[in-house]
Amino acid sequence: MQNYLAEVIGTMILIILGDGVVANVSLARSKGKNGGWIVVTTGWALGVAMAIYAVGRISGAHINPAVTLGLASVGSFPWAQVPGYIVAQLLGGFLGGLVVWLAYLPHWEQTDDRATKLGIFCTAPAIRKKGQNFLTELIGTFMLLFVLLAIGANAQEATSAGEIDLTVVFSGWLQPLLVGALVWALGLSLGGPTGYAINPARDLGPRLAHWILPIAGKGHSDWDYSWVPILGPIVGGILGAIAYTFIGF
Repeated sequence: MQNYLAEVIGTMILIILGDGVVANVSLARSKGKNGGWIVVTTGWALGVAMAIYAVGRISGAHINPAVTLGLASVGSFPWAQVPGYIVAQLLGGFLGGLVVWLAYLPHWEQTDDRATKLGIFCTAPAIRKKGQNFLTELIGTFMLLFVLLAIGANAQEATSAGEIDLTVVFSGWLQPLLVGALVWALGLSLGGPTGYAINPARDLGPRLAHWILPIAGKGHSDWDYSWVPILGPIVGGILGAIAYTFIGF
């Protein structure tokens, strides 16, 4: 239960800082209005690093179902814990969205554009072609898992069975900052087409918050697109983990 609670808290921290920076640069009369893509990607990168520092020593700070499933698919995480981790991550994503809504409460009614409000909680494509959008998310999450495992391997922390001990790797020294830098690089390089969800909990949890919360002047929650940032990262994460393990660096 401690691990599950850590995943709730870690994912909540990620969303508070990640969705929070999007709200800061997007909502009317916010002091960060029009801060731009560099600010957004930097906020998400630091959000990832801070979340890992906060709970990495407890749960390994997956904070992402694609990471959990990717690691389980190559035998580096027990399948028995996968459902609990994913539920915890989705709950953390929802709670993070709730906190961002509260933090910016006066700004929702000051913002007219419904798409802007939805974009604070979840991703949307720049060009709506779901097949291509799926591929973009797959590629981004493939890179996430592949390089994530490389970072872990470079830390030279392994269990007696030869599996990467993420609890050690993600909790100390510069490893969380390196993972944050990876997410920053992905956002700068591959984030333009879809907003780089690369994390089903990052998208679905806050999307549920948008759907449920009484947000002033909100529109629909775009459930027609919601499968893309769920399935794309899952497939990409599993393939990325398998590819890195197969190469056997």
